[in-house]
Amino acid sequence: SAINFLERLCLTWMFFFMMCVAERTYKQRFLFAKLFSHITSARKARKYEIPHFRLKKVENIKIWLSLRSYLKRRGPQRSVDVVVSSIFLLALSIAFICCAQVLKGHKTFLNAAYNWEFLIWEAALLLFLLRLASLGSETNKKYSNISILLTEQINLYLKMEKKPNKKEQLSIVNNVLKLSTKLLKELDTPFRLYGLTMNPLIYNITRVVILSAVSGVISDLLGFNIRV
Repeated sequence: SAINFLERLCLTWMFFFMMCVAERTYKQRFLFAKLFSHITSARKARKYEIPHFRLKKVENIKIWLSLRSYLKRRGPQRSVDVVVSSIFLLALSIAFICCAQVLKGHKTFLNAAYNWEFLIWEAALLLFLLRLASLGSETNKKYSNISILLTEQINLYLKMEKKPNKKEQLSIVNNVLKLSTKLLKELDTPFRLYGLTMNPLIYNITRVVILSAVSGVISDLLGFNIRV
């Protein structure tokens, strides 16, 4: 029993250590995205002591897009995605096991010690996933903030009225800004769960397995069939 307890304790520590590393990576991504969204604002750039430039030249737009691409790829990507996917699949498996145990006998579900352990694990994993989902969602909002480009377009239109002699040059910059806006909209990943990248296979498994299990549990507890 002592050896079994130590093994489970070590495995639990290793698993939660990997989750903490993933959360730290998500925090770093959010910090980079937050600072990136401030570089076109003179007041915020001065406040956070970061470089500042306006998107009034084609070269500046090119630098802005290159910096955005570099920051999004900075840091570990595949390893963190593997950890997050493993957490999600583990939470999905525990939820399915709990639903199966409830369907087997909901009156005796809490009598078993391992069911309490499953519930504790599920609660911890869900809280952690919600934390990662919140950080991922905020990071995506910072990088997909189209209002920055729209603000620069308005500034260009105002500058065209003040400097008609540079209208042709400013029109080229304005067209590049419009193309950049369309590009950022096209780059959004279609499978997202509050900022977490979702594989289509994982999404379909989640929809079929979890909804079916929840439907069975609700039907068993209420006494009549419910199709979710």
